[in-house]
Amino acid sequence: MANGQQKGLQNLEAFNMWKATQTDDDFKQIVFNGQLKRIEVAESVGCGKSALSQNPALRKALEALENELRERGVLPPLTESAKQNEKQPKQYDNSASRKLLDSKRVAALETENIELKAKVQVLENRLERFGELSETLAEMGFMPR
Repeated sequence: MANGQQKGLQNLEAFNMWKATQTDDDFKQIVFNGQLKRIEVAESVGCGKSALSQNPALRKALEALENELRERGVLPPLTESAKQNEKQPKQYDNSASRKLLDSKRVAALETENIELKAKVQVLENRLERFGELSETLAEMGFMPR
């Protein structure tokens, strides 16, 4: 069984082999927010997404690849604010998980609301039809029990 350093070297080798087999069009397919989509890269390399940020050699190789792709015009250039914030830690948003849960709940409620409105419409159509039938029977002298 490989230890952490050996696994890190294996991941770096796998990354380099993957990088060598990709074309610019392949890279364009996995661009998201001005960088390569980390999950797609990790799946293609065969490592976990965390390895891309925790393995220093792999992280540097990925940054070098992205910089090379920016120079070739495959990735968009970094904005000034992105360059300034590149090395700074991101601020933790403790309300992000609550916002995600709220947005999922709102989507579920909206879906349920649409379904219930459709059901109400169907039932109103039935009620209208049976109301007319009841009136007709009453006029004819046949009252339902």
